[in-house]
Amino acid sequence: MQYRMKTHMLTEVAIKELLVRTAMGSLATLNDDRTPYVIPVHYLYYNGSIYVHGLPKGQKIGNIKANPCVCMTVYEMDSLLLDPEGKPCDTNTKYQSVILSGKASLVEDIEHKREVLIEIVKKYTPHLAQKALPENMVNGTAVIRIQILDITGKYYE
Repeated sequence: MQYRMKTHMLTEVAIKELLVRTAMGSLATLNDDRTPYVIPVHYLYYNGSIYVHGLPKGQKIGNIKANPCVCMTVYEMDSLLLDPEGKPCDTNTKYQSVILSGKASLVEDIEHKREVLIEIVKKYTPHLAQKALPENMVNGTAVIRIQILDITGKYYE
């Protein structure tokens, strides 16, 4: 374990808070040729899992169907910490980050899918949360659940 991971580990509470408040993450899957495929995603941390939504077909979905093992990182940069003497190589960053690995699967249960999509609307567009979701959109949207198997977080300030 790297030094900063030992000395700057986020608590479980801080990890959950970061997952709830952050809008974007980077999701990594594996292509058929075993090369990584990393994409930015909007996501929802809900009931101890990560949820991602999108089109029902594409590289991300194909990769997950072929290999459900995924990794995701979420991070926030607060500010640069400049060296008082102006040394460029001694500039640092105040940040928090989380890395998680897990198993991804498509949510098939339509009511669970609807529940997650409603929560996604609440997170990203709360002013629209009272509007009903059209059935064709619920049916035509892929919802991926990531069961978290390992999670760590760190910070620097």
